[in-house]
Amino acid sequence: MIDLRSDTVTQPTPAMRRAIAEAPVGDDVFGDDPTVNELERLTAELLGKEAAMFVPSGTMANQLAVRLHTQPGDEVLIEAGAHVLGNEAGAAAVISGVTCRTIGGRRGIFTADDLLGMLRPPNVHHSPTRLVCVENTHNVGGGSIWPLETLRELADAVAEHGLALHMDGARLWNASAATGVAEREYAACCHTLSVCFSKGLGAPVGSALAGPAPIIERGRRFRKMLGGGMRQAGLLAAGALHALRHHRQRLSEDHANARALAEGLAGIDGIDIDIAAIETNIVRFNFRDRDAIGVVDALREQGVLMMAGGKHSIRAVTHLMISAKDIDQTIAAMKQALGAAPQEARRGALVPSSSARGE
Repeated sequence: MIDLRSDTVTQPTPAMRRAIAEAPVGDDVFGDDPTVNELERLTAELLGKEAAMFVPSGTMANQLAVRLHTQPGDEVLIEAGAHVLGNEAGAAAVISGVTCRTIGGRRGIFTADDLLGMLRPPNVHHSPTRLVCVENTHNVGGGSIWPLETLRELADAVAEHGLALHMDGARLWNASAATGVAEREYAACCHTLSVCFSKGLGAPVGSALAGPAPIIERGRRFRKMLGGGMRQAGLLAAGALHALRHHRQRLSEDHANARALAEGLAGIDGIDIDIAAIETNIVRFNFRDRDAIGVVDALREQGVLMMAGGKHSIRAVTHLMISAKDIDQTIAAMKQALGAAPQEARRGALVPSSSARGE
């Protein structure tokens, strides 16, 4: 199968499997795992932060950040389509006891003026705003990249009002590969940020939270509290470390394949797609008169997996297991699938939970 459901579906490469098998390990809760320690050191160095902490998932990294920057009853300002808000199972409310108020963005991106328009003067009736969250690249925005100057202006506004800024940088590696802007330049705008090793980089497990050393050290207690205190975690960290050292340089290949896919889909009657919006490895497109679930089902019969993102929309994500040949086959399969899929949406059909699942 040509699996374009997500960049989380990658399998470890042979070289990565060797690195995992040969990794020196220790008890990470005691700080004794040399592979975890090296991964955290290298991650912090690449991001220009004092420290980093290895965690099992991006959701844990983001929710640790929310917990570290807030107290129960505080408010978080966040873009309406952000992963932290919509795809982390309501964790901010349950774990940190905070409320979230949404900022309407454009493909997931908002400006300093947008933020300033949301700030309220102190009032006993309102939850105090403590944290602002951004996502780069933005999943629902179609892999959109925050312009560095826009992010810097936002950071200035956040600082001026005494707030904290956290970046969900699960696909920050893609943003850097696409723009040539070093990850540390994006990271310099934020107090904390999360990065993922198991998406475009292709590791089997893991993310990291990076920031000032005192915040990360305090975060280790909360990580333990959430069940994220792993023992011989070097076996997991070794895959992430290999990915960080060897797979960042090839992300532009995924971007080229995404652009080729978008251009091919644009030539198929009945598909609406904005090629200019394809900045990284995520391709989102719509149908004029097709049920997306029906198209997904028909594509599966053609050997291609994608995810419906709504009644008439689909998302496809390129990654290290997708080749240029796979893209050609996918375009051909789409033409066949559109001939087989129903033109009318099925009565009462719902998008299955897997199609809306965040990563």
